[in-house]
Amino acid sequence: MDRYILIDRNGDVAVVTLNRPEILNAWHKPMRSQLVDALVKLENDHSVRAIVLTGAGDRAFCAGQDLNEAKSLDGDTSSAWIAEWESLYGAIRSLSKPLIAALNGVAAGSAFQVALLCDFRIGHAGVHMGQPEINSGIASVTGPWIMREILGLARTTDLTLSGRFMDAAECHSIGIINKIVPQEEVLTASLSLARELGAKPPVAMRLDKQWLREMTEVGFRECLDAAVRIHREAYASGETTQMMEKFLAERASRKA
Repeated sequence: MDRYILIDRNGDVAVVTLNRPEILNAWHKPMRSQLVDALVKLENDHSVRAIVLTGAGDRAFCAGQDLNEAKSLDGDTSSAWIAEWESLYGAIRSLSKPLIAALNGVAAGSAFQVALLCDFRIGHAGVHMGQPEINSGIASVTGPWIMREILGLARTTDLTLSGRFMDAAECHSIGIINKIVPQEEVLTASLSLARELGAKPPVAMRLDKQWLREMTEVGFRECLDAAVRIHREAYASGETTQMMEKFLAERASRKA
């Protein structure tokens, strides 16, 4: 089986790497499934005190959804797709151990959302983050909910409707990148923070994270219900698939 998720140990810290560098670590079903399995395994491993999540290569943390997969969805299959995201986001939200995103490059769309669901984010000056789904015809549902919880409605509206990317300086200024370090130090700095957090009292850490999750659980469930409804309508309209095919064709022509 292809290993789309790699796990390495650095003492009591686990480093989880998204491993599709040839496609900028973009998500597809096997990668999502393997990440859920990895997070569940690490949550149940009492020798692991903290987790660092990063991407393979030096260009991207993750480019978001692999459009070659998403373009094949329709009004019915989109519901199963949302269920996969529910499983992944639920696994992240349920972790009792600190989770740090080591942002080694772009974090787009659902990868931006995953980064925001992490407890801390460390990046370098070349990192860009954003919610560009509208540009490829994908309606945003989970993204705006996560962004609103962290950024407020005005900035959420900006990022959702414009599809623009924020550079590292803007991300740092609004608090979603906690620390900017030189590119070659991103993983080292993330490991250092992970060790610091992992050394804190584990029961208090677990209970604090549990309460942070509980405070937002009702909204999370409402968001998932809305995602099923909205994506069913979006895919059934045909616009989403048409726009993704156009986006992919334009990207292919630029590479030719």
